[in-house]
Amino acid sequence: MVILGIDTSCDDTGVGLVEDGVVRANVVASQTALHAPFGGVMPEQASREHLAVIGSVVDRALAEAGLGLEAVGAVAATYGPGLVGALLVGLSYAKALAWARGVPFIPVHHLEGHIASALGAPDSARGRAEPPFLCLIASGGHTSLFEVRAWGEIRELGRTRDDAAGEAFDKAARLLGLGYPGGRALSQLAETGDPEAFPFPLPLKGQAGFDFSFSGLKTAVARLVAASPDLNKADLAASFERVVVESLVSTALRAADATGHTTLVVAGGVAANRRLRERLQDTPLRVHVPPLSLATDNGAMIALAAHARLKSGFRPTSASLEADAVPYVPLSETSWREAAVPASSARS
Repeated sequence: MVILGIDTSCDDTGVGLVEDGVVRANVVASQTALHAPFGGVMPEQASREHLAVIGSVVDRALAEAGLGLEAVGAVAATYGPGLVGALLVGLSYAKALAWARGVPFIPVHHLEGHIASALGAPDSARGRAEPPFLCLIASGGHTSLFEVRAWGEIRELGRTRDDAAGEAFDKAARLLGLGYPGGRALSQLAETGDPEAFPFPLPLKGQAGFDFSFSGLKTAVARLVAASPDLNKADLAASFERVVVESLVSTALRAADATGHTTLVVAGGVAANRRLRERLQDTPLRVHVPPLSLATDNGAMIALAAHARLKSGFRPTSASLEADAVPYVPLSETSWREAAVPASSARS
């Protein structure tokens, strides 16, 4: 079956096509240049841009796959979490397309998509990531750690208590005058700095759980910059990056010890960070990192999640068309076989 997946959870319009679990197309229209002058995503502008380009992005994805709409056997879209206006664009388009074509519609949790991105490109050395495993999602909007017992059985072990890792990178970069989005620029600057120059403490060190926190680290950077405008920015960037990476890795390692899992999937934009990748290679875990095209927000990962749902026994019904956009909805322990339709009445 060919599944068309749509993700408009934030500022990227993503459309992907997956056929029997194989990615046939993955097209993303980025809005980075549009929001850069504001130093962050403008929600209303993001929604308008999604509305303006979604049709053309669908056309580009179909052309990339060499398929017509008649080949699509199901449509999937992100219903949450995310910017509600942005979510509504992709969700409404996907439901209308599924209804018009008379094919099933599958609402997908955004973080389900990130977890399912492990299915999209098997590692040549390690093969395809198969449950059970741990999944670390680190992006601009999310930082969470999940235990994936099986495709369809997911348990959240921990999440950020404040800023997401990618958000912290961008905020620190802005404090250093590196612009927006600044995560990549900060990492490049860090390559020339001394990671031990500033002895930042490890956030939540000694905690019993598996949560993350980066707000205090960001505040420490702000105070240092305000107190000493002429400090070595490369050293500060390297020290900041070292602590963020160590927080992610050490928490994942503790979770692996507690659960007995030996495989870790890392998804989200921060998965592209070179220091994080190198640090993970020094651990005893079998680490799977999807290619960047699947690690960041995209439509193919939503289609992959829908494919995994169908394989696990989930059967969409016409009630799925009642799915509503939900700006905040945690991915707690759940089964795709028993997935409820995310309707507006369930927001509380």
